[in-house]
Amino acid sequence: MAEVKSDIEIARAASKKQIQEIGAKIGIPTEHLLPYGHDKAKVSAEFIKSVKGNRDGKLILVTAINPTPAGEGKTTTTVGLGDGLNRIGKKAIVCIREASLGPNFGVKGGAAGGGYAQVVPMEDMNLHFTGDFHAITTAHNLLSALIDNHIYWGNDLGIDIRRVVWRRVMDMNDRALREILCSLGGVANGFPREAGFDITVASEVMAILCLATDLKDLEKRLGDIIVAYRRDKTPVYARDLKADGAMAVLLKDAMQPNLVQTLENNPAFVHGGPFANIAHGCNSVVATTTALKLADYVVTEAGFGADLGAEKFFDIKCRKAGLKPAAAVIVATVRALKMNGGVKKEDLGAENVAAVKKGCANLGRHIENVKQFGVPAVVAINHFHSDTEAEIQAVKDFVASMGEEAILCKHWAHGSAGIEELANKVVALAESGGSQFAPLYPDAMPLFEKINTIVQRIYRGSEAIADKSVRDQLHAWEQAGYGKLPVCMAKTQYSFSTDPNLRGAPTGHTVPVREVRLSAGAGFIVVICGEVMTMPGLPKTPSSEKIFLNEMGQIEGLF
Repeated sequence: MAEVKSDIEIARAASKKQIQEIGAKIGIPTEHLLPYGHDKAKVSAEFIKSVKGNRDGKLILVTAINPTPAGEGKTTTTVGLGDGLNRIGKKAIVCIREASLGPNFGVKGGAAGGGYAQVVPMEDMNLHFTGDFHAITTAHNLLSALIDNHIYWGNDLGIDIRRVVWRRVMDMNDRALREILCSLGGVANGFPREAGFDITVASEVMAILCLATDLKDLEKRLGDIIVAYRRDKTPVYARDLKADGAMAVLLKDAMQPNLVQTLENNPAFVHGGPFANIAHGCNSVVATTTALKLADYVVTEAGFGADLGAEKFFDIKCRKAGLKPAAAVIVATVRALKMNGGVKKEDLGAENVAAVKKGCANLGRHIENVKQFGVPAVVAINHFHSDTEAEIQAVKDFVASMGEEAILCKHWAHGSAGIEELANKVVALAESGGSQFAPLYPDAMPLFEKINTIVQRIYRGSEAIADKSVRDQLHAWEQAGYGKLPVCMAKTQYSFSTDPNLRGAPTGHTVPVREVRLSAGAGFIVVICGEVMTMPGLPKTPSSEKIFLNEMGQIEGLF
């Protein structure tokens, strides 16, 4: 077997075109591209405004089964499908999220795809890119600084320092910062209090940037952020601290979508990056809605499995932005299905049709869940060279038994040539007009009932359980006018339950709600379940240990 090149080697060998040429493909004039070097650019707000009257293309969601250490390749399939649609003569744009430095240096790796289905420049995308995450981190922490500064200078707003709910953020996995004591060191440093850090991708500022429609909407949402409560439990907003204007200034450029290209020189918008296990897991509304005005097909992804990313894409992003997806692709791998069937990672190389069949229960659950939203779906089997014909056939037979189709895709190894069949199927689904999309629950449903609806219909649990304090908090928010907001579940990505080790398709489990947080600016309630952390930690052997500069000054080890 020929030597397999690493993702970064493939990306480095790419024949990239000038970003102005990529923009011209989808009708973006040079003067409306704000270049960051030769191969990436931001799209001007003026151009975005100018195309709002255009007809919308069709929106395709790529989602997946629950992730395993075996890998699923959702972003790889998203990029491959975008290239495949262009290959068969459709005008298609890929819309994905930016990569967080936390998983890059931790365990998961980057977010630019893989093999011959990548977005480039891969190194830039997986590191600092155009600085959007730094802007979000800075805007978030400016607000943090303003809160403590206001208290220090007399606290005219009457903030109860025991009820400051705005935490700090940084874009790194650092468990030591989850809970901290700040303002120690005497009178000059303010009033000591408990605080903590979340990872930047869990920041409400990140969610706001990804859901705002323009700068005016962005500034309003920033002003709506609740940062603390007074002793009488009335909220203190970011606008009360006069923080919204300066925060919007810091985010002015970050609001503009980033245009890059695939290995096959097709356009891709890469913008925003909320995690799907602790935030809403979708790229920005601005990028998606702009792409829809410029292309026949827009292929986007939602993070982790369909129980998290797809549910939030449908119930939060589509609900808020008025989007109507035409079709969905559910990505699975034979390897991941075998893990869901009980096979250990080190044993995945051996054929095990029985384990594949057992693991298909997880895939089946996701197919049922996507169809609950009225969106037609197709399964993409992301091919690995170790897959056997019998294992692949077992997946196809299972999916056929559910009345759907599974298509083998070899885009990782062959680019668009390996995914033509899926591209044609997606076009057929989208053109059939079969999508009857509707969110899972109505706006008017009580908040705890919304949580229970997701637990029972998506996770197949028996019920959500929560302390009286959590239920009282939800009721108080309903009384304050926030009852119509959707809920954003923060839960382990590895299982339908809150136990990351419970693979497959469990039923009847309870889902403990540990905490609820109101993201008034973003427009949703974060529901923290089980042991999920909003500031991850690094693994025993972080990926950073294998990242270095070679003798030619090139980056090695990113994946």
